[in-house]
Amino acid sequence: MTTEACREEEQVKLLGANWSPFVVRVRIALALKGIDYEFIQEDMENKSQLLQQSNPVHKKIPVLIHNGKPVCESMNIVQYIEDAWGTKAPNFMPRDPYDRAIARFWAAFVDDKLYPCIRKVFTGQGEQLQKAAEDSIPNFLLLEEALRKNSCNSGKAYFGGDEIGFVDIALGGMLPFLKGIQKVTDTVLIDGAKMPLLSAWMDRFCKSNEVKEVLPDLATMVEHVLSRRAGFRLLHARN
Repeated sequence: MTTEACREEEQVKLLGANWSPFVVRVRIALALKGIDYEFIQEDMENKSQLLQQSNPVHKKIPVLIHNGKPVCESMNIVQYIEDAWGTKAPNFMPRDPYDRAIARFWAAFVDDKLYPCIRKVFTGQGEQLQKAAEDSIPNFLLLEEALRKNSCNSGKAYFGGDEIGFVDIALGGMLPFLKGIQKVTDTVLIDGAKMPLLSAWMDRFCKSNEVKEVLPDLATMVEHVLSRRAGFRLLHARN
């Protein structure tokens, strides 16, 4: 749910690109909370002055600008959305302090462990690609086990419980990118036979009404992956 106009008293802008998994996270969070915002598409080859001013340290997307104040880094933005619009359902974080710590742990796991593996598949060629795909599987299996222990055993649909939560957003934002990589590289990273719970979670997540409205389609992601991989090959050939 994206609108191009916001109420004057609550100005929300998102600087991003529709192919970015990190931007997708923020769009999911905004959609779930039902927050109207202006989406400003950034050209990362020609970054806008607004982006450079709003994120002068890294000059990266996404950046959320709320009433003129910029917030950077995707999961930091998701937490900000939770705090700033805390009265809007759903709640992304559980109330129990221990459960909150567990949610932050798995969200960090997605960024620190899983994403680097996915990126190696994204950039890899030949044997390097196959090795990267194989090396990523143990991390997906850890998420399968976490889903089994923390959610499915108690009849919950998501990492966050009955509703999409912090960990779901962290991992779910990666799914369009992941599907694009799998299509282009002819690899299977989330194997339904080996990871039935994770595979079922992925289907549920992507079919959520709020989520599916903001997910980039497969054709968009395939085009992005093909373009970037061509650039990587050219760079490798020059070196």
